[in-house]
Amino acid sequence: MSPSSATKPQVDPQFLQEIGELIVQALELDVAAADIDPDAQLYGDGLGLDSIDILEVALVLSRKYAVQLRADDADNQRIFSSLRHLASHVAGLRAR
Repeated sequence: MSPSSATKPQVDPQFLQEIGELIVQALELDVAAADIDPDAQLYGDGLGLDSIDILEVALVLSRKYAVQLRADDADNQRIFSSLRHLASHVAGLRAR
């Protein structure tokens, strides 16, 4: 296993796709969910989301999966760093 793959959380591909579709629908993005690189940044250069977009995504995911994504969470930068990290975090919250 390479060092870079060791830091990537393992996420069910179908759940990753589902989260991607929710993001696309919630933000009315002009990109297909399947075209979102799960390891690309959500902010800025990657998917191009801003802080308002992230808040909207957090609200949609909180409602859909009955999880709490907090604005004051110290790990938000990591959680929202990529689609893969976000899906992994939501999956972990759902498993509790």
